[in-house]
Amino acid sequence: MSDPHHLRRVQLIRKAALLFALIATCALAAISKTLVSARWLHDGVEAVGLAMIVICVVGRAWCSLYIGGRKKAEIVSTGPYSLCRNPLYLFSFIGAFGMGAQTGSLVIAGLFLIIAVAVFYVTVRQEEIWLTTTFGDEYRAYCARTPRFWPRFSRWRDTETIEVRPVFFLTTLRDGLAFFLAIPIFEALEQAQAVGWVRVLFSMP
Repeated sequence: MSDPHHLRRVQLIRKAALLFALIATCALAAISKTLVSARWLHDGVEAVGLAMIVICVVGRAWCSLYIGGRKKAEIVSTGPYSLCRNPLYLFSFIGAFGMGAQTGSLVIAGLFLIIAVAVFYVTVRQEEIWLTTTFGDEYRAYCARTPRFWPRFSRWRDTETIEVRPVFFLTTLRDGLAFFLAIPIFEALEQAQAVGWVRVLFSMP
């Protein structure tokens, strides 16, 4: 587990699993639609989802200012990492719900969230084994005082300055902007349904 490339392999597996699960969920969205009688809910869910995607992108960029390039070298425990151990993933959960919400369906949004939580949880468990092996008592102490996902705001601590590595910040920002792709993708699916290119098999909230 002390293999320095272990985390990279874990991340590649995570991305592949997420891609497969999201494609399957998009296929479900293509053959379903929200209930006609709840059009107001459809539009409201989309609006809330857009706000959550914005929060996700901004939050992930904020986290990258602290963690960018440091994950394998040290235990980062300030800023968002003083609130919980995985704030980058927490913001990704928010973004996953926001992506699914662009279908206007609470069910699809919930599925996106469940998929993200399941995949990232497995990833986090593997990362924790690696980090414990690598950093020992220092990481165990960090785990003891800092929740895995749910923020504990009373634990906030920060430093006056941080060293920012632009390449990691820009990479995280670029990756975060991909969440916005859900908007044109699901709008295109809705149009395809409207003109009959995709057959709707059932409706759901």
